[in-house]
Amino acid sequence: MPAKLRNLELLLLIVACVINASAVVLVQLGALGHVDVTLLYLGAGLSILVFAMHIAMRFVAPQADPFLLPIATVLNGLGIAMIYRIDIHFGDSGWNSAGVRQIVWSAMAIVCAIAVVLIIRNYRILQRYTYIAGFVALALLLLPMLPGIGREISGARVWIGIGPFSFQPGEIAKIALAIFFAGYLVQRRDSLSLVGKKFLGMRFPRLRDLGPILIVWLMSMAVIVFQRDLGTGLLYFGLFLVMLYVATARISWVIIGLGLIVGGALIASQVLSYVHGRFENWLNPFAQKVYTANGGSYQLVQGLFGLAHGGLIGTGLGQGQPYVTPVSQSDYIIASLGEELGLAGLFAIFALYLLFVARGFRIGFAGQDDFGKLLAVGLSFTVALQCFVVIGGVTRVIPLTGLTTPFLAAGGSSLVANWIIVALLLRVSDAVRNQPRLVVS
Repeated sequence: MPAKLRNLELLLLIVACVINASAVVLVQLGALGHVDVTLLYLGAGLSILVFAMHIAMRFVAPQADPFLLPIATVLNGLGIAMIYRIDIHFGDSGWNSAGVRQIVWSAMAIVCAIAVVLIIRNYRILQRYTYIAGFVALALLLLPMLPGIGREISGARVWIGIGPFSFQPGEIAKIALAIFFAGYLVQRRDSLSLVGKKFLGMRFPRLRDLGPILIVWLMSMAVIVFQRDLGTGLLYFGLFLVMLYVATARISWVIIGLGLIVGGALIASQVLSYVHGRFENWLNPFAQKVYTANGGSYQLVQGLFGLAHGGLIGTGLGQGQPYVTPVSQSDYIIASLGEELGLAGLFAIFALYLLFVARGFRIGFAGQDDFGKLLAVGLSFTVALQCFVVIGGVTRVIPLTGLTTPFLAAGGSSLVANWIIVALLLRVSDAVRNQPRLVVS
């Protein structure tokens, strides 16, 4: 069985690398009219690192899930191809090219994933560091607020910078929070799930048991208020709410959490001007006053026009105009891909995300220990919620929040965090398949 799993993974990795190389070639033919092998050489270096991770797993995690690594590889490669396509239009090359920087960050992210797979031989050891993980997450969240190293980019103060190097510590904080939430909920599950009064057929918690969810809600609101980052605050609270529901199986927690989300959104939309602007752009994007305002709906409308231009099958890689939309290589990379790959291409990408999250949930629910179950579900849901928030914002289903699309969007900190999530899920899946099975005669 282990050999079959790794052989399947190897076959899928070969297919993923062929897709990525073909995407880059099509971008060059469509935008340049000829093939430049320089970027293909850089991409080949990434393929070598991916196969190195595959070889490492044959020795240290032979029974890990065979689908996660190929899915992450093809998503990462498609993102690089689209970022490179936008670089071609602006004439960026070398280190000034976002595509080249994305390749370098991808290499660093894959190396970090290999290190996690090699170092963390048993994921259960992470449960020992529950409160340390919580402290690390809090420290990472506070780093952008420190004078000297904190940086404000596009109105959000979620970055730290040392010289030319910048990083978003909140991306790593979400992994630390997932570890902390999993360990904490394993310890406190009984008091959060067994005690309370019934109302309308549901058992609601006591007032004293509302402390954890209120603290996480206040922390999320603090991120929105002080760091001006609506998406990250929503991500943290949504992560805790889902893990709390999985740990307790109480629908009442979901109702309370949704009430806090709606209440916080209403308060923020009335008190915070930038949140009010996001809602105004969402509700009235085509109004002339909103469209032409500073920070108005121009970006959102251009993204919608790009998706409409792509239609069902797209304009073809390298033949659209995704660069018209501001920050089309990061926040709006879904709109860029939708224009050149069309609705059919987007559905294929969404299917990859759906399969990734489904495999993560399957890993969690197949485990016999509660910590591994909560950790796998929490990490998988992080990817799912990011996709929903980003894609929902770009397509005007919900207000735009500013999160990055996992694996696709330009951004080194997001890439590193998501590849670490892949490594942790692989490690949990290997342990789940290695656990003893209960035999009932």
